[in-house]
Amino acid sequence: QVQLVESGGGLVQAGDSLRLSCAASGRTFSNYYMGWFRQAPGKEREFVAAIKWSGGSTYYADSAKGRFTISRDSAKNTVNLQMNSLKTEDTSGYYCTDRRVGKDEYDYWGQGTQVTVSS
Repeated sequence: QVQLVESGGGLVQAGDSLRLSCAASGRTFSNYYMGWFRQAPGKEREFVAAIKWSGGSTYYADSAKGRFTISRDSAKNTVNLQMNSLKTEDTSGYYCTDRRVGKDEYDYWGQGTQVTVSS
């Protein structure tokens, strides 16, 4: 059974950094994209970043470019999201997910980790 478990969220001040991690298990992810989405109360879920497990190609939302970095650790089967220069508008629940290469929809989702950025 596929499991995605996020960690690393917390309360920080604007300008600070956080590193989120997603521990992935239950299958071989070599033919998958791993993604991070976020959703704040009353708002739609939005894409943040993704990485192709095989090859490491990365993709970012405009809001994340230049501040966030997605990476994967194949030895530990984790996907990380390094978030720098955090802004109050980054406050949200952050969710890890996966999508098989060639498919349009993301498949499994983690339970999320909360990031709160105060001014």
